[in-house]
Amino acid sequence: MQTGPATPSSDTDLAAAGAFPRQKSARGAAYFEAGEGDALLLIHGVGMRLEAWAPQIERFSKTHRVIAVDMPGHGGSDRLPVGSSVTDFVAWLGRFLDDLNLGRTSIAGHSMGAMISGGAVASFPGRVARVAYLNGVYRRDPQAKAAVLARAEAIRAEGVDKEGPLARWFDDEPNNRRARELTRAWLEQVDPEGYAVAYTAFAGGDETYADCWPEVACPALFLTGSGDPNSTPEMARAMAAAAPKGWARIIEGHRHMVNLTAPEAVNAVLAEWLVAEEKPA
Repeated sequence: MQTGPATPSSDTDLAAAGAFPRQKSARGAAYFEAGEGDALLLIHGVGMRLEAWAPQIERFSKTHRVIAVDMPGHGGSDRLPVGSSVTDFVAWLGRFLDDLNLGRTSIAGHSMGAMISGGAVASFPGRVARVAYLNGVYRRDPQAKAAVLARAEAIRAEGVDKEGPLARWFDDEPNNRRARELTRAWLEQVDPEGYAVAYTAFAGGDETYADCWPEVACPALFLTGSGDPNSTPEMARAMAAAAPKGWARIIEGHRHMVNLTAPEAVNAVLAEWLVAEEKPA
């Protein structure tokens, strides 16, 4: 289902994107927690940090216990070893759930965070109340797979790439300038080794849990931007068709960082997902 055109983001929406105070789990994961109620766990993508969820933290901490976590090697979280795969990142998430003594939890992930959330619902489905897969990849075609593997190799050799992601993730729409500036700042802050480890796992991980969706019994939302060149609407629709309780939402006129560039539209869809027991009609 197409959603749009979305209300543009504003500086007010993103004002909370300054540094959030962090706690540290017993095994080295940094996180921010706010609100009370059912748990909602937010996992960002490669090169980002938990502040990338600022509009969602502000909105849903009014109704839920929101926990936004820094992915390994990002923000304040300890790294995983060189050579870690996406399955190692999923195992890390399982340990984080243990450390916080979380029961059944709604998990929303963006980009690689989406890949991790998909791995979670495949690996320990009893702990996932519902899953939201924002701007996530699924069975890249040969050209896209070759491109992402080449980027992973360049990152290992040359370090963090900032301009490439910004060019892919944003268009030249003036209303997106603030989100783009924040994203650039986060890319500049990321630990180079943590970034390389995560990106390598991300580049090779799109098939790892691709077959899981027919077995996922919980509500599953697949959301992306209509202009996202890598996490495409076709991918979102294919996963939604495979999941028994899956549905797709496409935010018209936006790209990869849609939760920042169209926060009102994304928050409205997430609010629908958080109360869904079946896929919407």
